Amino acid sequence: MNKKDVDVICTHYRDGTIQPNRIRIQDEDGQYQVFSIKEYRDISHKGTKIMPDGVYVTNDTLIFECTILVFGQKRTIHLYNDPPNPEWKFTG
Repeated sequence: MNKKDVDVICTHYRDGTIQPNRIRIQDEDGQYQVFSIKEYRDISHKGTKIMPDGVYVTNDTLIFECTILVFGQKRTIHLYNDPPNPEWKFTG
């Protein structure tokens, strides 16, 4: 599966943890779609490996498994970021 660019709004806490709150994705018509993250799980820092969606990650990659609602249906996506790179990618 290909990674796609995504804008992510996160809360950064004093202890260094990050909570993803919303994403903004450009659809095939060039329009931006915004989705609130309903649930998330931080699955970062678990070693270098290839994720089930085919994305190669290192121990430094930030990885969040998130649930969003798309047309009333729950959808699971994965958000990826490789610090210090500011770009976020998603699959799902």
